[in-house]
Amino acid sequence: MRVDQWLSLLVIALMMGAFVWGRYRYDVVAVSSLLVAITVGIVPAKTAFSGFADDIVIIVGSALIVSAAISRSGIMDLALRRFSPERRGPRMQLIILVAIVAALSAFVKNIGALAIMIPVAVQMARKSRVSPSMFLMPMSFASLLGGLMTQIGTSPNIIVSRVREEITGQPFTMFDYTPVGLALSVAGVVFLGLFYKLLPERSRVETSMDEAVAIKNYTTEAKVTTPSAAIGRSVSWLQKPAGGDAMVTAIIGGSGQRRTPLPDTVLKDGDLLIIEGEQSALDKIVSEAKLQLSDRKHEPEIRRDISSVEAIVGEHSRLIGVSAKDVALFHNTGLNLLAVSRRDRRFTERLGEIKIRNGDVVVLQGDLQKLPDLLREWGCLPLVERDLKLGNARNGMIPVIILLATMAATAFGGIPVATAFFAAAFLMVVTGSVPLREVYHHLDAPILIMLAALIPISDSLRTTGTTDIIADLLSRTAEMLPPFGALALILVAAMAVTPFLNNAATVLVMAPIAATFAAKLGFRPDAFLMAVAIGAGCDFLTPIGHQCNTLVMGPGGYRFGDYARLGLPLSLIVVLVSVPALLAVWPI
Repeated sequence: MRVDQWLSLLVIALMMGAFVWGRYRYDVVAVSSLLVAITVGIVPAKTAFSGFADDIVIIVGSALIVSAAISRSGIMDLALRRFSPERRGPRMQLIILVAIVAALSAFVKNIGALAIMIPVAVQMARKSRVSPSMFLMPMSFASLLGGLMTQIGTSPNIIVSRVREEITGQPFTMFDYTPVGLALSVAGVVFLGLFYKLLPERSRVETSMDEAVAIKNYTTEAKVTTPSAAIGRSVSWLQKPAGGDAMVTAIIGGSGQRRTPLPDTVLKDGDLLIIEGEQSALDKIVSEAKLQLSDRKHEPEIRRDISSVEAIVGEHSRLIGVSAKDVALFHNTGLNLLAVSRRDRRFTERLGEIKIRNGDVVVLQGDLQKLPDLLREWGCLPLVERDLKLGNARNGMIPVIILLATMAATAFGGIPVATAFFAAAFLMVVTGSVPLREVYHHLDAPILIMLAALIPISDSLRTTGTTDIIADLLSRTAEMLPPFGALALILVAAMAVTPFLNNAATVLVMAPIAATFAAKLGFRPDAFLMAVAIGAGCDFLTPIGHQCNTLVMGPGGYRFGDYARLGLPLSLIVVLVSVPALLAVWPI
C-alpha cells in the first residue's frame, strides 16, 4: 500500500476514535479531521468543501424544514390521539411507530417516511413523559429496514437492479426484494421493541430550557362561533385534546349569563370560554375546536407578519393596575392580549378585564416588526425564545399535501430526492407553513457541517485507491469460503463500507465484486447482489452512513457512539436472518 492510502485509513480511524470518545462535539471533530486530511494531502484543497453541495446535506437540511412544517400544521396532534398514551405504554407506542415507519418506507423514500413520523414521535414522547431518544433512533433503523422490501424503498435496491440487468439482461422487479426484506423488517421491529433500552436516555439542551420556562397556568378566552366544531359538544369533549393540561374555568353565554363548566355542560353558539392551562394545550383546544381566539383582526397586508410572544410585565410597566380594555390596547398599539399567567391565581373574569400586575406573564400578538419596540414602550420583557403556538397561524393540510406530492414525485416521477425535498422545503416557507424567521432555527447547523466535512474525507478512500485494495482482498478471501460464508462476507463488507461511502457508492463498488467472484465460483449472482443491497441499506453503526440516521441525531440528542449500542446487535440479526433467507429465496 502507498503512503497516501495508509494516511487515508489513519485519518478515518483517528476520526472514528474521536467520535466514540465524545470529548468534543461531532462537528468540531469532523472539521478538524477535514483540516488534517487537507494538510496531509489526501483531500485536495480545491475539493475540500464539495461536501456542502452534496445531495445528502441538501436532503437532511430540507427534511428538517419539512418535518418542522408538519409539526406546526397540527395534523400530528390528530394522529397522536389515535395512539393515546392513556391506553398504551411507551413500549407499545415504540412498536407502533417503528412498524408504521417500516411499512411506509417500503413504498416511499425512507427519508420521507421518517420525516412524516418524527413530529408524531416527539409529541408522543412529550405526552408520555419520556425522552424522544427512546423513539427516534429505532424509527430511523426501521425506515432503513422497511426500505429493503421494495425496489423503490431505497437507492441501493434500484442500483442493484440495474447491475443485474447489465449482467443477466433481466433486472430485479418491484417485489423481488419483499420476501427477504419483509423477514428483516419483522425481525427488526421485534428486536427494537424488546431491546430499545440498550439506548441511553438522551435529551437536547433546548428541551430542558423549554421546561425551565414552562408556564402551566395561562388564562385565555375563546369564543364559540358558527364554524366551530364545539357547538353542541360537551366541555369534556372540548378539553380532551389538551390531555389534562388545560381546563375551562368559566362559560359566559351570549347574553352575558354565566354557566358552571361541568364536564357534561353543552356548549352553544356565542359562548365565551375562559380557559386555563399550558400554552400548547390551550392552542390544541382552540385550533381543533375551531374557536375564535380574538375578534380583533389585523390589516390584511400585515397579517402574514403577525406573531405571538411571551413577555413578563416589568415593575415600571404602564400596564400595571389597568386592564387591556382600560387602555384600549389593540386600538392604541395593535397588540392583542391572548393570555395572562399569574402565580397562584386562577382567573374567571374576561381576559380584557383582568387588572395587570407586576410580574404577570402575558402572551401578546402583533406585527412582528413592531413587537420589540412596543414591548419596550409598555415595559414588558420578552421571555427566552421557544416554540409558541398560541396565536400563530398554521396552514393545516398544506404541509401534508406538499410532503405527499414530494414523495410521489420521487417514487414515480423520476425526480431526484434532493431536488424534491429542496423544493418541498421552499414551498413550506412560501406558503407560510414555516415562518421565514424560524427557518434557520430548524436547520441543525452542527449536523450539516459534520456531514459536509465528512463527505470528502470518506471519498479519500476511493480517490487514493484504497477501496480497490479492499475489494481485491475481499475477492480473494471469498474464494476460500463455503457459499454461505462468501455470502455473509459480502453482506458484512457492504455494511462496513457504507459509513465511509454513501450507500449508492457502496453498491457501485461492491456489486461488481460480488458478481465477479460469484461467477468465478460458479454461483448465480442474484443472492450476492441482494446481499450487497441489504448491506448498503443497513448502516446501523454510525449517524453518517445514511441520511435517516443523521436526521434523528439532533432531535434525539444522540452521541456518535450511541448508534453502535443499538445498531451492533441489530446488524448481527440482519446477518443471521439475511444469509439463510437469501439462500432460500435465491438459490445459488
